[in-house]
Amino acid sequence: MGLMAGATALMLFGMVAAFGTASNTVIYTGPLSEVVEQLAAPIAQPVAVDGDSHARELRIQRGDTVSALLAKMNIRDAEASTFLRNNREADALFRQLVPGKTLTAKLTADGELQSLIFPLNGGKDTALLIQRSPDGFAASVQDIQFESHISLQTAVVRHSLFGAADDAGMPDGVAVQLADIFGGDIDFHRDLRRGDRFSVIYETVSHLGKPVRTERILAAEFINDGRTYRAFWYQPKNGTGGYYTEDGRSVKKAFLRSPLEFSRISSGFSNARYHPVLKEMRAHRGIDFAAPTGTRVKAAGDGIVDFVGVQGGYGKLVILRHAGDKTTVYGHLSGFAAGTKKGARVAQGDIIGYVGSTGMATGPHLHYEFRVAGVHRNPLTVALPTATPLPQSQIPAFRDHTGDLMIQISSIRNLQMVMLD
Repeated sequence: MGLMAGATALMLFGMVAAFGTASNTVIYTGPLSEVVEQLAAPIAQPVAVDGDSHARELRIQRGDTVSALLAKMNIRDAEASTFLRNNREADALFRQLVPGKTLTAKLTADGELQSLIFPLNGGKDTALLIQRSPDGFAASVQDIQFESHISLQTAVVRHSLFGAADDAGMPDGVAVQLADIFGGDIDFHRDLRRGDRFSVIYETVSHLGKPVRTERILAAEFINDGRTYRAFWYQPKNGTGGYYTEDGRSVKKAFLRSPLEFSRISSGFSNARYHPVLKEMRAHRGIDFAAPTGTRVKAAGDGIVDFVGVQGGYGKLVILRHAGDKTTVYGHLSGFAAGTKKGARVAQGDIIGYVGSTGMATGPHLHYEFRVAGVHRNPLTVALPTATPLPQSQIPAFRDHTGDLMIQISSIRNLQMVMLD
């Protein structure tokens, strides 16, 4: 008991040291929860609990409608659906369903909508607010005052990263960031093990106690198959921010292992595979990622668009040319992102297209290839170079910035161990 109290005190002390002087920041001082993931991740992520109601956060995807969003968030409320279709202010939802924006709803356990917050295009602090009262629903567009919070979470993986994050109450955006940060070192399709652990410190934004959006991960630790990986956000003065290990090495790799945010592998790299369309054995020089039509496809690395168009069995295709005679190939797309044209420069993580089933495909998926000097390599096993580390002149400032974050991450892990014991 004493050890647990000591770990808790250490964690809270570290939080005050790191964030107590940040302007407009509300420090999280609630309990740290230990969560063991049991179920696969649902479509929307729970982000808060308040009595008999809870909030769900959902990021809009290409092709989403208001009805589809309500269904994904498990909202079963005919009165709410009717109001959203007929109210003039609520019409903003239909006109501004921009992929990547976050919708937050508070609902009862029976799926009855209590309130909804939807940031608008008019400004960072402008949102559509819909609230239920005894007299029915009311909608208004308001300039609202947001509050910043620091959240600490920890979880144990039983089946999947996103399932564990869901049960821990981590928003969808946090799970996506975790996969992006550690995706160069951990293949989240094949490398996850039952009992893996992760801890994370991240920023959130709320309004009147209701979560509005998830901000950046500040620090994270992932223990995969007994090996520990850590990452800390750092942005030098007059420089570009990034994630670095304790000794200042960049966590970022030159290429992403997977060009999709959420996916499962449906067909691996192989010299001989039965082709489902041609009905014969053929080499499969890439990876197929099964995903719904319209799922966003990211550029695996910085590069230049070498080809965009339709090409034989690939269907709608994008080819990117990268430094060092490397190219990446993205096939069977349903469409191309705005600005994806031959000669255009793209940065790692930029959206270049959307999953589809064009060309010789039996269903929606992304066909992804990684080539070096024209030779196909397995994207999941090829060695990926890291990005440039911090210069030695910046290491002292980096250590000053991350010192308290390192204490907090260690405190979360130690507390988790005590709770499990």
